[in-house]
Amino acid sequence: MTHNYPSKVRIVEVAPRDGLQNIKTNVSTEVKVTLITKLCNAGIKDIEVTSFVSPKWVPQMADAADVLSQLAPREDTAYIVLTPNLRGFERAIESGAKEVAIFAAASETFSQKNTNCSIAESLQRFEPIMLKAAELGVRVRGYTSCVLGCPYEGDVAVSEVVRVSKALIDMGCYEVSLGDTIGIGTPSKAREMISAVIKEIPAEKLALHFHDTRGQALANILACLEYGVANIDSSVAGLGGCPYAAGASGNVSTEDVVYMLHGMGIKTGVNLEKLVAAGHYISEQINSKNNSKVGAVYK
Repeated sequence: MTHNYPSKVRIVEVAPRDGLQNIKTNVSTEVKVTLITKLCNAGIKDIEVTSFVSPKWVPQMADAADVLSQLAPREDTAYIVLTPNLRGFERAIESGAKEVAIFAAASETFSQKNTNCSIAESLQRFEPIMLKAAELGVRVRGYTSCVLGCPYEGDVAVSEVVRVSKALIDMGCYEVSLGDTIGIGTPSKAREMISAVIKEIPAEKLALHFHDTRGQALANILACLEYGVANIDSSVAGLGGCPYAAGASGNVSTEDVVYMLHGMGIKTGVNLEKLVAAGHYISEQINSKNNSKVGAVYK
């Protein structure tokens, strides 16, 4: 069986935002900026650096404006910030953001619990953001959560994943990242999901955001690579616990993804040694175990 693997994959690093947001101890702005700089120096060109959410809900992201202002502009590097609503978007723009991300869910219950509104309402909330972004020439990335299952509803209909993802693209998102938010999927489910989505949205407009809660993320990513998807979200040191599964690991580790891709002859533009060093740096700073398998091997 021949596989249509991409020759090059773009890594979107999410540790500074998705990885750190659930950590209870305060991580200083300086440490966050140092981590992002180390990731850039390792060759990563797309980094989700912070989130403009209410500090009441996510205290770890209270320094969003400071983080953004302290990052040196780099050629060909996108600093992406999460903006859940128009207020967050406006704050991000005031702080100099050039690229933002918005998120919807394929599960009605998850949408209510996560954003206090229905899927339809969440999509409506993004319309003013999309209009403003188009006006200002700001790129917008979309997320669809719970694409392989929901902590409240269990199975999620593939048709809903397709519908929500297509709505985000039709609104003007340049790509949609498909999130296995609780790391519940397996390769056959991932294949079924991606093959349905790809009928409506071309592979180059799709990204994968798979959590490794049950150790399935690399297998699921590999299953989707066969369909030509060449954008992968990951988190250095596997940072980012899953809030719905106590003690569960979070995002798939960037080191493990890069090691797998390089071993398959797929280019990423990332220096694995420098990446591993960045993973050890942040693990030491937050006094946490490094969840990357590759990180544990390359000290």
